[in-house]
Amino acid sequence: MTIKLIVVGKTEDGYLREGIDIYRARLEHYCRFEFVTIPALKGVKSLSREQLKDKEAELILKNLTTSDECILLDERGKEFTSVSWAQHLEQKFAHSSKNVVFVIGGSQGFGKKVYDRADGLMSLSKMTFSHQMVRLIFLEQLYRAFTIIEGEPYHHE
Repeated sequence: MTIKLIVVGKTEDGYLREGIDIYRARLEHYCRFEFVTIPALKGVKSLSREQLKDKEAELILKNLTTSDECILLDERGKEFTSVSWAQHLEQKFAHSSKNVVFVIGGSQGFGKKVYDRADGLMSLSKMTFSHQMVRLIFLEQLYRAFTIIEGEPYHHE
């Protein structure tokens, strides 16, 4: 099983890029992990919000296969504690051979076609974070889940 994270647009702030790189490197110890950046669209000022989301949706969908399990990081998604997230992830590894693809949309959110393709929605918090910050927060929580699964001392109860 491979875990893939698809993001829309490059990570702009250096401190976020640095943190993302740290957790990407740490994850290599636990799983096959891919980080896919879909370039931000150019010349979109004339597009409506829905048109922009639809164009981003096309690019996101091109990075999914029919056998991938697609989970959108979305404010309306299921929330987990760190421990329950680790248990959920462990179950996926034990009972599925599908690759799991998590998607963080652009600043305007997801287009309808992406929601239609999604197998589930996951929320990191009831609070709203920038789509740039969510990348780092998600990777840290993914790393934390693996350390919980392995019984390592990173997470404290």
